[in-house]
Amino acid sequence: MIRYIKTLMAASVALFCLMYALQNIWNLDAAGWFVSYTTGMEGHDKYPSHFGPAVTSPIIHGILLWIIIALEITAGLLAAKGTYDLFIARNRSADEFNAAKTYAIAGCGVGILIWFGLFSAIGGAYFQMWQTEAGGGALANATWFSIQLALVWLLISQNDS
Repeated sequence: MIRYIKTLMAASVALFCLMYALQNIWNLDAAGWFVSYTTGMEGHDKYPSHFGPAVTSPIIHGILLWIIIALEITAGLLAAKGTYDLFIARNRSADEFNAAKTYAIAGCGVGILIWFGLFSAIGGAYFQMWQTEAGGGALANATWFSIQLALVWLLISQNDS
């Protein structure tokens, strides 16, 4: 039963990341606006001074958005491959099942890099997105997503005997 749950958790990570990528592609204009708004550091009244520059180039905004989308797709595909590997290994030895976790864990890891590394560390700390309503909501969700992915990572990583 535990192996099936771990497999379904990996599948959930794959769906989560791929759905976010698809939503960003489907709503490309809105996603582009959000990236340009947050990296442009507009509406920063609480901490109005910055140690680094805002990003105002539409070309760089587009590159940043596509990096986010590419990483979401990568995380989703890694987790999907991990789901497949876990499903195939579900009735095999503990060593084989443990070895099959690599891609599922990698998918979680890339997801954490997106929502903790990009959104929380860079978006929250450098671009100070917490200072605006739109950025604060995204930052809160990114924190929640990071925690969820980290918990799935930890649960899947537990050795099976």
